[in-house]
Amino acid sequence: MTDASKRLGIIGFGNMGSSIAEGARSLFEVSIFDKDKQKLSQNRTLKTENLAADLVNNSDSIVLAVKPQDFDMLLNEIRPFIQGKLIISIAAGITTGYIENILGEARVVRVMPNIAVKILAAETALAKGKYAKDEDLDFSKRLFGQMGKIWVVKEEMLDAVTAISGSGPAYILYDMEINKLNPLKIPVERKNEYIQRLKQAALDVGFDPKMAFDLAICTTASSIQLLIQTGNSPADLRKMITSAGGTTEAALKVLSRNGSWSEAALAARKRAQELSRS
Repeated sequence: MTDASKRLGIIGFGNMGSSIAEGARSLFEVSIFDKDKQKLSQNRTLKTENLAADLVNNSDSIVLAVKPQDFDMLLNEIRPFIQGKLIISIAAGITTGYIENILGEARVVRVMPNIAVKILAAETALAKGKYAKDEDLDFSKRLFGQMGKIWVVKEEMLDAVTAISGSGPAYILYDMEINKLNPLKIPVERKNEYIQRLKQAALDVGFDPKMAFDLAICTTASSIQLLIQTGNSPADLRKMITSAGGTTEAALKVLSRNGSWSEAALAARKRAQELSRS
C-alpha cells in the first residue's frame, strides 16, 4: 500500500461514520465531512473538510456514510471528482448498480456493518460492484477487518445480511427487555438459545449452514458485549437501531405478535427489498 492509498475520506459523521473513523485511524490518514457542522464540532483529532468535493479530491478511498434520503444529492455533488477513487457505500438498500448509474464506471464496494462497529466488534458483509477490482475488495476487507468479523457475499444476499446481523441484535435485545435479563448475568443456556434461533433465522433467509452458524454466534456475542461496554439498557439500545419504517421495525412488529425469529427475519428481509434502490 502506498502512502497515497492510505488517504481515507468519510462523508457522514454520525454513529456509523464516527465509529468507522475511529476504527480506521490506526491504519489510515482519515479525513471527514458532514453537512451538519454540529457533528464535526465534536471531533478533536481528525482532519475535517468544509465541502464533500474537497474531501473526495483529497482522498483515495471514500466511505459514504450518509442516510439513504441524502444519497442522490451527495452522489451528484461528488460525481465530477470520483475518477480513480474507490467508493465504499454503507447505505442500506442502495445497490452498487444504482450508484454506478449515477457516478458512471465507478469502483464501488458495498458494505453492511452492524451496530457493533461502535465497539469495533461488528459483523460486516461486503460485496463488490461491476467495476471494482479485487484489490478494492481487499482494501475494504482490510479496513473493516479492523472493526470486527467480515464476510464477502454476493450482493443479492445483503438484504438477508441486514435481516440477521443488522436487525438481529434487536431480536436479542427485545427478548432481554421483555424478560428483564441482566446483560452481565445471562445464563449460558439462554445465550445458546439465541444462537440457535438466529441460526435458524439465517437458514430461513437463505444462508448456508456454516455462514448461518457463524453469523448467529458472532451477532449474539457482539450484541451482549455492546450492552456491557456501552452501559445502555436493552430497550435503549434496541431503540437506537430501530428506524421508523425500517427493517428492524418490521421485524419487531412480528416479535411483538409472538412471531418467531425466523418470521421476524423474513419480514426484515422483505422490508429491505422494498426499500432497495437498484
